[in-house]
Parts: sequence; structure tokens; C-alpha cells
Amino acid sequence: MSPRQYVLAIDNGTQSVRAIIVDDLGNIIAKGREELEPYFSEVPGWAEQHPAYYWEALGRACVHLWLESPIKPGQISGVTLTTQRGTVVCLDQAGEPLRPAITWLDQRHADIQDGLGWFWDSAFRLAGVSDTVKRFRENAQINWLAQHQPDLWARTHKFLLLSGYLSYRLTGHYVDSTGAQVGYLPFDYKGLKWAAPKDWKWKAMPVRPEQLPVLVEPGQRLGTLQADAAAHLGLPTGLPVMAAASDKACEILGSGGVSPEIGCMSYGTTATINTTNTRYVEATPYMPPYPSAIPGRYSTEVMIYRGFWMVSWFKKEFGLREQQTARAQGVSPEQLFDQLVREVPPGSMGLMLQPYWSPGVREPGPEAKGAIIGFGDVHTRAHIYRAILEGLAYALREGRERIEKKNGVAMKVLKVSGGGSQSDLALQLTADIFNLPVERPHTYETSALGAAMDAMVGLGVHPDMDTAIQQMTRVGKRFEPQPETVKVYERLYTGVYKKMYAQLQPLYKTIREVTGYPR
Repeated sequence: MSPRQYVLAIDNGTQSVRAIIVDDLGNIIAKGREELEPYFSEVPGWAEQHPAYYWEALGRACVHLWLESPIKPGQISGVTLTTQRGTVVCLDQAGEPLRPAITWLDQRHADIQDGLGWFWDSAFRLAGVSDTVKRFRENAQINWLAQHQPDLWARTHKFLLLSGYLSYRLTGHYVDSTGAQVGYLPFDYKGLKWAAPKDWKWKAMPVRPEQLPVLVEPGQRLGTLQADAAAHLGLPTGLPVMAAASDKACEILGSGGVSPEIGCMSYGTTATINTTNTRYVEATPYMPPYPSAIPGRYSTEVMIYRGFWMVSWFKKEFGLREQQTARAQGVSPEQLFDQLVREVPPGSMGLMLQPYWSPGVREPGPEAKGAIIGFGDVHTRAHIYRAILEGLAYALREGRERIEKKNGVAMKVLKVSGGGSQSDLALQLTADIFNLPVERPHTYETSALGAAMDAMVGLGVHPDMDTAIQQMTRVGKRFEPQPETVKVYERLYTGVYKKMYAQLQPLYKTIREVTGYPR
């Protein structure tokens, strides 16, 4: 029997950065974790963080890792990286950050008044996507920087995603994975490469090709670990650094999501439902599928922007009692919150929540706001908490239906990962609302696992991705739908939830006109 192989997988999420040792059978051997302050905000709606803060936090996570790891640094075969999506960094000629990173939670917008020329303007008008393209340009951080900080933008030598910045710190080279390119960039999502010179995206933003990193596929080598990075991580110099993909893409791979019949859901800060396809399939017109962690494949996705951030929001605003009790009893607050929810029947006694705490782009649109209807004097905090979980599941079920329609393939099983997946109650509720079996992977750390799978294939430990999936993924626990509860949720979903947005949309638009929020 050949000896076990180990890789160090770096997972830089929104709430924490984790350094995790994974073996070639998909076992989590050891983990170091450092909490992150997701952002600071100097102006309402801004969400920024210093790039060096992520790098320093990674170093501290590695210190924690080596204190508990039974594996020694010399036993590590390679390093790989997965990060939050859409956070961008400006570097100067010397490779130093020019300003704080603009995180994916940022809500600033560029002021777009001009068109893209008669050809593209006419084409988008005929396709009915002029507003979508305009919102793309408004949301592009590059355009805001060029408008509001032109001197800084003129000094920007490289414009990188967080994955590209950390890859640079690890290898000393401006290189990134095609699987990490999720953001407002001139990226060809169908071709999985930078857009062709005549693509409209180059007209839509002032970035130049030389400001962007070289791209390689997941599983390919980004470079080797340079000396100062090796010292920072506590590893030998010269280890191969292997490309993986974004955190969501890696979660899907780590969950075993390889085909359209498998729905992969992430109950993280952003809640998503995805399928993996060999075909390029847009669930919403002009909203591209994202690159998969499997080279050459696509991840067709519907996203609920705030997602399980809403659970954190509830705990912060309404859950002080449970948090204090949990500390006193030495248990996790989640246990007490789940206990609260178990006292509430399915359907939350008519309390229905639409989880649009942040506006969308098209479905829902930029006017969207969150809503809770059906209040009565019987309702408590526990009902609101359960309604949040149900509302997120309803919204993701709506996403499932859009994806199935576009794929032409019905989902047969759901695999759920992310922080919220640790709640048995949330997963049973999901099985009942979707009327599908739900499987929780054997490890919570599916992003790191997916990244490690890319690395293991790239290093030749496994001959191909199919073998890696077979060897490194498995089901931890399965939840079957309960027929009587399914009936309750089916009536509420079809009879109430599906009608809420159409009924409330005109009111959302009026609120936006009167208050100016959301912009």
C-alpha cells in the first residue's frame, strides 16, 4: 500500500481563513482557523478590507494548524487555494496594495451614462438586456475606481481578485485559476479564458489585458512556494502551488456534484444552488454560469445574495439570550436556536419570508427588498427564525426550478454544504420543501476538500477527477422528505411564496423612489 499523501488547502472565506491538511482519501487531518472581520466601512454601503490583513490572518491560521497537526510540514506534497468570490485588489508596480480591497459585499456603483457604441447598444436593446448590461457596468469596481479615484487607477499595475493576490503572495507571480474568475471582469465564461479583443466587456470597463493575471486551469501548477511565503506558512520552500477554484465551485466538487441531476446547495454567507454541466447553460439570460472546479465544466447557479448571513443577522439582532445561555452552558448557540425552531410547526404558523435583504440584478431586480408577511399575536422570535430558514429554502427551490428548466434535467438529490448545513433541522426542512432527499457531505470543509481534490489530481496522486471524487467524497448523513410536511410546504410555496414577489414588486419600486434605497 502506498503511503498517504497530504496537501495544505487554504480556504479564505468571508468569516474566517482556514489552513487545512487533507489526505488523498478526503480526510481532514488538521485545521487552523482565524476569524476575520469581513469588512470595514468608511462610507455607508462600502465594504473594504486591507489585503495584507488576509495574508496576516493566514499566517496565524497556520500557527494554529501546526500546533495541533499530527502531520509534519515535510510530509506536505503541495499547497492549494480557494477564496471568497468577487473581492478585488489594486497593486502598484512593486506589487504593493494601492488601497483596501473592495469586497464582494460592497454596494457602491459607478455612474454610467454613456453607451457602448451603436452596434452593441442596438444588439443589447434587441435582446432585451440593456438594463442588465448597464447594471454590470455600474457594479464593476473598475468603473467606480476610474471615476472616483482616477489617479490611483492610473497607478494600478495589476488588478486582481483575492485569489490572484494570494497566489501572488504564495508564488511571486501574477497568476490565477480560471476556476476563480467570478466577478465584474472581461472574462469569457463560455470559453473559460479572458475575453477576446473585440468582446464588449473591454469597452465596458477601462482595464487592460496586461493588468490581469495569467490564467491556468484547476489542477494545473500556479508556481512554487517562494521563501518568504514558505516561512509564513511554516512549510518548506519550493512546494508546488496548485490551482483550484472559487470557494463555491470547490464546495460543489467537495460535495460530489458532477452532473445536472445533483443539486448542490451552499448554506453559507451567500446561499446558492448549482448544478455542474458540460454545457454552457444560463439560468438567467446574460447571467453566465461560473467556472467549475472541474476543468472545462460549468456551474449553473442561482444565488441568494445575503443567504445565511440572515441567520447571523438574526442572532446578532434578536439572539442575545441564546448566545449568553450558550456561553454559560458551554454549548454552541446553534444548538439552542435549533431547539427554539423545533417548537415551531412547519410553515411557522403562516409567517412567510422573502429573503431579498439585498437587491438582485434581474430575478429579483434591483428594487427588491426583504419582506415578512402573516404576522399574528402568536408569533415569537422562534417563528421568525424558522421563517428565515424556510424563506431561504423557498427562494432556492425557485432557483432549482429555473435551473431544471434550462438544463432540461430534473434534480434527483440535493447535497448541502456550508455553515448552515450543520443544522439537522435546516436540512430536514430543506428536504421537505424541495421534496427531495438531502445529503450532507462527510465533512463540513467541502471548499478545502474540493481544492485538495484539484491538487491531488494535478500532483498525480489520483489519475483523474472521477477517481478523486470516488476516493475523496462520501455522504455523511441523509435526510428523506416527510410526506405530511411536504404537503404543507407545497401549498405554502405554490399558493403564497411564488406570488409574493409579483405582488410586492410595485411597492418595492415605490419605496425605492421615495427613500432612494436600495440605490
